[in-house]
Amino acid sequence: MAVDRARPDTAVPALRGDTRRRRAADVVIALVLLPALLVPMALLAVLVRCTSRGPAVYSQWRVGRGLRPFRILKFRSMAVGADRAGPAVCGAADPRVTSFGRWLRCTRLDELPQLVNLLRGDMTLIGPRPEVERFLPRYTPDELRLLDVRPGVIGPGALYVAERGGELDDTGRAEERYVALQLHAKLALDLAYLSDRRLTTDLRLVARAVSISWLRPPRRS
Repeated sequence: MAVDRARPDTAVPALRGDTRRRRAADVVIALVLLPALLVPMALLAVLVRCTSRGPAVYSQWRVGRGLRPFRILKFRSMAVGADRAGPAVCGAADPRVTSFGRWLRCTRLDELPQLVNLLRGDMTLIGPRPEVERFLPRYTPDELRLLDVRPGVIGPGALYVAERGGELDDTGRAEERYVALQLHAKLALDLAYLSDRRLTTDLRLVARAVSISWLRPPRRS
């Protein structure tokens, strides 16, 4: 993976990275939620299989801490092979998304399998979302500092993108529009979060994620 990691501007605030306490919290959360959600997750898996042909769980290579690739897990929300037949990002109206998958994405329930990534240590609960490798050359040196921490299941940049799914509805230009309209704004929010990372901020982000997903579901990318 060829990524230019030139030194960032020394005036940029230091980032608050991963800690043992944060990792311990991730493990506890995963160990509590996985057994508690086992039956609902099994039901969702059955519904995915019943409403479209293919496996219930989808995995995709993402870039994690230290540029290490890992497979992020999700309930499948697209037709099988859709990732090879179109852009790496999608808008709310992308025809590759199944009818049930659209609801999964809107409610963010497609991301429940990432509790396994949380337990494995691939991800942390709150942090910048892991990126698809093809977009890393678009990162600035400062933005590449996000790869010094574990990626998150929930993050401020991801929530920003979640509220703007309609901007990527033009499937033919989805990647171009993602880079032009969303990528750097998303990464700026993640950098700001990591420069002042604290429990109160994490709790606000969790509350905002619940609000976006359930109280006022947006069109999601």
